[in-house]
Amino acid sequence: MTKKRKGNLSLVFPNKMYAFLIPAMAFFIIFWVFPIIQLFYYSVTNFNGINYDFDFVGMKNFVKIFENGTLGNSIKNTLVYAVVMVISSNLIGLTIAMLLNMRIRAKGVFRTCAYFPALFSAIVVGFIWSYVYMPSSGMIAGILNALGMDGSAFNPLGNFKVALFAIAFVEVWKGFGTTMIIYLAGLQTVDESLLEAGRIDGCTEWQLIRKVKLPLISSTITINVILNVISGLKAFDYAFIMTNGGPGKSTKTLMFQIYEIAFTDQKMGRASAFSVVSFFVIILITMFMLYFLNKREVEL
Repeated sequence: MTKKRKGNLSLVFPNKMYAFLIPAMAFFIIFWVFPIIQLFYYSVTNFNGINYDFDFVGMKNFVKIFENGTLGNSIKNTLVYAVVMVISSNLIGLTIAMLLNMRIRAKGVFRTCAYFPALFSAIVVGFIWSYVYMPSSGMIAGILNALGMDGSAFNPLGNFKVALFAIAFVEVWKGFGTTMIIYLAGLQTVDESLLEAGRIDGCTEWQLIRKVKLPLISSTITINVILNVISGLKAFDYAFIMTNGGPGKSTKTLMFQIYEIAFTDQKMGRASAFSVVSFFVIILITMFMLYFLNKREVEL
């Protein structure tokens, strides 16, 4: 006679299933928690990144970064970059998404073409646009020469007033396709019957966009704004590839400044202090954005 099994015969064992979290928790602690603790530790030392015979210096690193003005300049550049990213990428992405959500021929081809720049790496895009912006022999300069204008005078990357906007535009060009895809996904969830009811009531297309479509995709707008804010705040690639932080300090963002202090000046302790301050600045900006956007969604 066979013995009956005792206990729970379900496939889920509450007393053992938490063991599956151990690998993920180990990776999280080793590659996220521990580096952050180490960052805070190095921020109060004079560690140079090479020699581990360093001393405790207290708050001197924090005092230095506030005294020399690099923090204020990099925060200003980063905020300007992020604002340009958020406004431009969302306006372009939403406009193209609405156009490609209409009943037009070959819209699949147009969607692919719009998303195509997002497939390239930042290095490739940076080198391509460095050539496009090049004075005298660049693509835009060549077009200006063909139109009878002076192409050699066109040098946005060499002009400290517009260099930051020039590299921000490059990231917008690369990333608006991703923003467009997310908006398309949101627009396709809008019930067509609501739009038809609005047209019957005499609403124009612009009123339908303002009063129906935008409120219904408010969560999609929140996602795209947050993603673009994050991209803007961690800006580094294009400033490094296209301008190397110049001309002057006009394109030195927070991430670029941290890189320069750590690897060019070999002051890892001060770079860690810079990273700690940047960490809290980014957290505050993100929390403010989430609060504002979530409140906006509730009001809509």
